[in-house]
Amino acid sequence: MAPLHEDKLRMLEEKANAIRNSIIEMLIEAKSGHSAGPLGMADVFTLFYFHILNHDPKDPTWIDRDRLVLSNGHICPVLYAAMAHAGYFPVEELKTLRKFGSRLQGHPHREWLPMLETSSGPLGSGLSQAVGMALAERMTHGRSSKKFFYCFMGDGELNCGQIWEAAMLAGKEMLHNVIGIIDRNNIQIDGFTEEIMPLEPLKEKFESFGWHVIDVDGHNFEEINDAVGQAQAVFEKPSMIIAHTIPGKGVDFMERRFEWHGNPPGLGPEDVVKKADQGAVALEELRTLGGKIKSEHE
Repeated sequence: MAPLHEDKLRMLEEKANAIRNSIIEMLIEAKSGHSAGPLGMADVFTLFYFHILNHDPKDPTWIDRDRLVLSNGHICPVLYAAMAHAGYFPVEELKTLRKFGSRLQGHPHREWLPMLETSSGPLGSGLSQAVGMALAERMTHGRSSKKFFYCFMGDGELNCGQIWEAAMLAGKEMLHNVIGIIDRNNIQIDGFTEEIMPLEPLKEKFESFGWHVIDVDGHNFEEINDAVGQAQAVFEKPSMIIAHTIPGKGVDFMERRFEWHGNPPGLGPEDVVKKADQGAVALEELRTLGGKIKSEHE
């Protein structure tokens, strides 16, 4: 994996902030959708679409591309935003999120947006899809294939048994080109994961299924990049990257609150910011990086 120099890190930071802005703008326009997860995973998606993935936005069906499977499809605003900013379709189309006739449905639908690798909705199915793709690739090209099959998952969906069935099969088959990324933000729609269905010790659980496991700060580009490079160098087992993220990252009144899991600005809790002001306040925070730069209104 190519290292990240100073200019590239600056570009990634700017792209991630632009993607977060797009997420909020999409949700305001749609008046529905998820805020916390997409904002929390913006750094991971930015790094993948602008540094890690072997892909070509001008040729989405390029046969030698890497595959990115989004299992927790409800965080699709960040997927759509990353793809649009990478050049797969116009950024202006993002504001059609969840509208009738839009290609950008509330869960990714591959038949409507062919740039997607899979359709998703029912939680827990993504890892099975990625494992199936990797097995098919091995049957076709043997172990010499250079493709990687990345599966992005939420920690709440690890409650689903199918995840662990897929993990067991990937470990048994030693699918070294399967790399999972768990959004370990510790929330799900009803509360905190460790109160609803405890997941820890998560690292040890995947290791017991035959996986190489790495913990990273999900907002540190260099840590994530190094972890992916390490995972790509492991040839005898699949790898799982547990990315510890802050749900709602970048918008102070949303951060670390499970109430923002499934709410857009304007429909979330108003104990800090009134519903009518939530969209404007969120965009102001992102545009000024939490006050680190001057507002355009100053």
